[in-house]
Amino acid sequence: DSSQQAIALFEIERDRWQPLVDERLERYAQYDDGCPAKLRDAIRHSLLAPAKRLRPILTLLSAEMCGGDPLEALPVACAVEMIHTYSLIHDDLPSMDDDDLRRGLPSCHAQFGEATAILAGDALLAQAFEVVARDVQPASLAVTCCREMAVAAGASQLVGGQEDDLASEGREDLTAEDLAKIHDRKTGAMIRVSLRLGARIAGANQEQLKNLDIFGEKI
Repeated sequence: DSSQQAIALFEIERDRWQPLVDERLERYAQYDDGCPAKLRDAIRHSLLAPAKRLRPILTLLSAEMCGGDPLEALPVACAVEMIHTYSLIHDDLPSMDDDDLRRGLPSCHAQFGEATAILAGDALLAQAFEVVARDVQPASLAVTCCREMAVAAGASQLVGGQEDDLASEGREDLTAEDLAKIHDRKTGAMIRVSLRLGARIAGANQEQLKNLDIFGEKI
């Protein structure tokens, strides 16, 4: 059916782009002597763990689909993965979902302790904006991308969705509509912004951005 075809197509594109994403993430995960070794290891443990790289690959495909050079979208693609990884690190914490495994490995707090895991997530969130501000040109485009990332990762989207997810635990009156609102923000916001950032790098028009928003909602 159509969903299986979509998965098969994505797997083809993943094989095409995942090595480039992983290589760039490895470059970004090199830290100077100011970063304590334990913190560096915690960041790398989570950021470089085997993963599908769905969001950065969507960013690259969106740039290509809108007529741009996907390689120019690599910084924003990696920034999205940094934000996604930070959210996973914090989501796994004992104060939230209390998960000891992530991506087939010990979760960050299980491996390095809760305090270091919190700091690793904090560092990745900050680095995402550093990467875009430094590596996206012109500066006006970097500002636009930073704004879009901040909204998607902020209190009314990713973080707000996580808060409502935590508040929903044990609720017997949770409706399908309530669940959809959580998914739309906790998961959907970063998928939609992944597509929008690639389009921004390619110079997409408003109609293209609107269509990508619809596509992201369907995903």
